[in-house]
Amino acid sequence: MSFCSHSSPNLTVTQHTHLKANQPGHRIPPSHQQQQAAMDQQQVEDIVSTAKFGDLIEFSYPIGYSHWGVYDDDGCVIHFAVSDEGQIMNRVRTSLQSVLPVCGDLLLGETRIRRVPLGEVNVPEGAHVLISNNRHRLTASPPEVMKLRRDALLDRDFSYHLFSLNCEHFATFVRYGKAVCNQIPMKPKNVECEEATSVFHDVVGRVEMDRDLFTRTSSSS
Repeated sequence: MSFCSHSSPNLTVTQHTHLKANQPGHRIPPSHQQQQAAMDQQQVEDIVSTAKFGDLIEFSYPIGYSHWGVYDDDGCVIHFAVSDEGQIMNRVRTSLQSVLPVCGDLLLGETRIRRVPLGEVNVPEGAHVLISNNRHRLTASPPEVMKLRRDALLDRDFSYHLFSLNCEHFATFVRYGKAVCNQIPMKPKNVECEEATSVFHDVVGRVEMDRDLFTRTSSSS
């Protein structure tokens, strides 16, 4: 769901840290942060070597919540990310993230669906990255249908709502055609959020209508 999913206290999944020698022939023992970064890199490599298009990627945070995305081949993931923002909003978000280092990007107001390399998704220290296709009792759509949804939604901005339009709603809509979030407290599991499904479905429907109109116009000219 990710209250959140980029800040200076966080580690990118692919962040590398190198040991430095303070004397010739002597290496400083790796810090906890260095060990964590190396573990994160191994997680990324494991995911990229086994994931298929449309797999749900879960970034499980130590605080008990997860950020969600969809694997999009070539080592990339599509997910709810920070939208373009002005200086004031950027300062507000950065300030809040400095006191909430257990989160990744703090999503405030607008969010944009972006395609990025898996290793460039910022996560808090201690996060685990995994393929999680078994967390929702739904049947995956055919890949070609998932790609239609992806293409229609990619690079679009949405108003982020923690309980009714979040990253897990987006990821499950792309994979299943239904927006579901199983990490909202006091809410039943595997129940579609019809509001979120409607928001995404309307965008996909408009794109498909425009595409069909363009095809008919081109063929008749």
